[in-house]
Amino acid sequence: MPQKKTSTLPSARPASRRGRMDLPSALAESFLALIGRTTSDLPSDVERGLTQAVTREARGSQARATLETLLENIQLARTGVAPLCQDTGTLYFSVRLPSDFPTQILVTAARQAVAEATRRGLLRQNTVNSLTGESHPQNLAEGSPVFHFIPSARSTPEVRLIMKGGGSENVSTQFSLPDESIGANRDVEGIRRCVLEAVVRAQGNGCAPGVLGVCIGGDRAGGYQYAKEQFFRELDDVSPDAIVAEWEKRWLVEINSLGIGPMGLGGKTTLLGLKIGTLSRVPASFFVTTAYMCWAFRRRGLVLTPEGGIHKWLY
Repeated sequence: MPQKKTSTLPSARPASRRGRMDLPSALAESFLALIGRTTSDLPSDVERGLTQAVTREARGSQARATLETLLENIQLARTGVAPLCQDTGTLYFSVRLPSDFPTQILVTAARQAVAEATRRGLLRQNTVNSLTGESHPQNLAEGSPVFHFIPSARSTPEVRLIMKGGGSENVSTQFSLPDESIGANRDVEGIRRCVLEAVVRAQGNGCAPGVLGVCIGGDRAGGYQYAKEQFFRELDDVSPDAIVAEWEKRWLVEINSLGIGPMGLGGKTTLLGLKIGTLSRVPASFFVTTAYMCWAFRRRGLVLTPEGGIHKWLY
């Protein structure tokens, strides 16, 4: 359980009340507000997907009861400003950054916000030393939190955050084609087999119903990163590539016909969404990488003002 409850979401003061000299503190407040909302308030598209999933399951079924419990949990977390899940996960910040914005100040402010969010109980103390198992009580260490910077022509930063639980991370996987073990060649059918195999292997261990992000191509490291970037797409988003959009639609139906269901207990909703991206590759390698996100799809974002305040919320 959280170390200390809060009754309201942290929020940044209007940027107009600050000058440029207050940039570090303004950024820290904005990041704290972002973390608070992400950990406790499920995005509307995900909640809508879960609500629609309830109607597909039979009355009295374990699948329906599970989904109804998840929706109740969502409301309790939102009302009490408490973490949606006890595993508050790895914080992954994706930042579109202008070339002249002070990156180190932004990183320092984000880390300060992580420490404060942990102190308030918005984040659990779940960062440990990989060799000793020793806890990092502020959730600050090498690799925690994670930052991914994308150069941008924007005038101010655009920050997106996902909180990735360990259970869903454990069932993310990567295939190198051809893969004889699943009969996957370097073609569309081979890609399809990888996508379905990833879900079959996961069963309910990723806290289904989840969302699968897929990267076709890239190198090993870049594939995992780009697969996670698919989580910043909303569930009703349609790929601009008509061919990929058709794969997303058709394979999602096929996956949900497998009968794995919520938490692997059986049912008609195994995935809420399937999002596919593609990267170039070298001829010698053909990777298909999948990133799994659990039902607690904690994804939020904001656009900052030049002074470090919140201009607008994303999602």
